[in-house]
Amino acid sequence: MTEPPAAVAAAIEGELRLLDPVVRASADVLATLLHPDFREIGTSGRLWERDTIIAMLTAPGAPRPGPLTASRMRGEQLAPDLVHLTFDTESKGLRSHRSSLWRLTGSGWMLYFHQATPFIDDPFAEV
Repeated sequence: MTEPPAAVAAAIEGELRLLDPVVRASADVLATLLHPDFREIGTSGRLWERDTIIAMLTAPGAPRPGPLTASRMRGEQLAPDLVHLTFDTESKGLRSHRSSLWRLTGSGWMLYFHQATPFIDDPFAEV
């Protein structure tokens, strides 16, 4: 298997960091990974902005989903400063298809947009 381009590898590294419960509980680390204009459409359909998602994830007593397992992660560099990732996650039996856009900034690669769609069976899954 060939190595992904450096931009795709950086986006994958950032995405995997965001799946780490320790990272998800740190407002400071999240602020380094989420673009100032970050938006997310969550599994519930709710629209999140950077400040609201950081506050929710780091609030005392915030729900902790447990470990998220990622699979089928793929990336494509769309422009010199833009990478698109798609992948699936599973946590406690909840599976979601995910799509992320990562933008290169003066501070490095930052997550600009993310969408998660829950699924039960995937007829397009690779065998």
